[in-house]
Amino acid sequence: MTKSQNYLKGAAVLGVAGIIVKILGAVYRIPLSNIIKDEGIGYYQTAYPIYVLLLTLSTAGIPVAIAKLVSEKRALGDYRNAHKVFKVSLVGLVVLGILTSLTVAVGAEMIVESIGNPNAYYALLALAPALLFVPIMAAFRGFFQGSQTMFPTALSQVLEQLFRVATGLGLTVLLLDKGLPIAAGGASFGGSMGAIIGAVTIIIIYLKRRSSIKDEIATTIISKEYPVKSIIKDLLLIAVPITIGSAIAPIMNTVDAALVFRRLQDIGYTSKTANDLYGQLTGMAQTLVNLPQVFSIAISMSLVPAISTASARKARDELGSLISSGIRMTLLIGLPAALGMFVLAKPIIALLYFNNEPSVIASTGDILTYLSLGVIFLTLVQALTAIIQGLGKPIIPVRNLFFGALAKITLTYILTGIPAINVKGAAISTVTAYAVAATLDFYYVIKTANAGIDLKKILLKPLMSSLGMAAVVKLGYMAMSSIMPDKLATVGAVGLGVVVYGVLLIVTGTITREDLAMFSKGGRIADKLGRFLKSEKQ
Repeated sequence: MTKSQNYLKGAAVLGVAGIIVKILGAVYRIPLSNIIKDEGIGYYQTAYPIYVLLLTLSTAGIPVAIAKLVSEKRALGDYRNAHKVFKVSLVGLVVLGILTSLTVAVGAEMIVESIGNPNAYYALLALAPALLFVPIMAAFRGFFQGSQTMFPTALSQVLEQLFRVATGLGLTVLLLDKGLPIAAGGASFGGSMGAIIGAVTIIIIYLKRRSSIKDEIATTIISKEYPVKSIIKDLLLIAVPITIGSAIAPIMNTVDAALVFRRLQDIGYTSKTANDLYGQLTGMAQTLVNLPQVFSIAISMSLVPAISTASARKARDELGSLISSGIRMTLLIGLPAALGMFVLAKPIIALLYFNNEPSVIASTGDILTYLSLGVIFLTLVQALTAIIQGLGKPIIPVRNLFFGALAKITLTYILTGIPAINVKGAAISTVTAYAVAATLDFYYVIKTANAGIDLKKILLKPLMSSLGMAAVVKLGYMAMSSIMPDKLATVGAVGLGVVVYGVLLIVTGTITREDLAMFSKGGRIADKLGRFLKSEKQ
């Protein structure tokens, strides 16, 4: 197998694992929200951004740094120092894991009280073990990825998420009669159990391969000593910029949590009501907004190497084609998802979160109406970030997202403090944050890539198809809900939307013969559709 074939196989393995993990994570929130409802989700969601932030600070860029240094040493045949990089990293990550885990174990009560949601104590405390085991897992994942062996990472990711979902839901049900704060703690402990299982899995794989790793190390012929100080320095040079970029979103979410609670209480809401509204925002509506990312992330993963290659070869036409294709395919997902959720916000919430009170469903539907438009900009940010990274400018998306974060914090403070807007102000600020970042990213790509982009093709045609679909879906739902139950009407309207959108993509020429030819068996589909499909040359 050639190196390129090995790379593509590894990318495919990680890609499939990533999609499975994302789907499990998104689906997990729906039954969880029906069990502990908006109040319990509020406690859970208060703890989660803090956990993600601490995890990001301790591990975000280190697996990438380990993989890079390990792969560089292995390319030189220096297997001894490649393994030394792993060992030094493992020790460092264990220390970081112990420190962050102890910080949460000892300071959980103080942290949640400072945010203004003391009942989130158990939800945060239950995540302390995960802060130890995830960094350990990160070290092994970095080593295997640097060795171009992706299966251990993929398997540990899938098992981690499976046990997180099973344990979290199981404990939530068992602890429900102990009260919602403790039940939310049970849901959080799913994350810790998943981390433990993931870490144990990848350690077992490493131990089983240890003899072959030792044999490989023994083949090292020339091995100049790689000092520990140099390893740490090189790791930090790679990891710190990545960590800074990765930390912006969790920092934004953590600050947002504190602001939302404080501002809602400033305008007269009780701590419990503020928590309920926050649960509706982040645990229920936000979950649905995150679903389309499963597909946009897959697109982004494939864009980086393709853009990098075209940029390195200075192939301007190819670069322009890749950029246009990446943006267009992202909008083909983001636009219909956003507009579909916009016109069916309340029916979708009623369908998925059926076990909640009508007032909660109505409130969450209002939130989703505002938040749904963020899907367009969130998916665009992912694609444009991948494009800019492929152009060799990874700090630009970080800077642009930082400006978006500043806009979000400012608007959250102002809008959430207006009684008539309340928690919907946080939803509006989230949409604005990603709109700012997407706009700045798009401007940079247009200005820097110097590649002709056809706005009619990548934006106007997908927008026309999506608007047409949204109008038909809204009218279809209104007609069906008058003759059948609302839930059945919602399912019917969604199905109608899928069919109508597909037809409109063909009628408007948004999808062409060339597009279908890119997919497996796409040529056969194009032949069957025959005269209905247009060609890019037409």
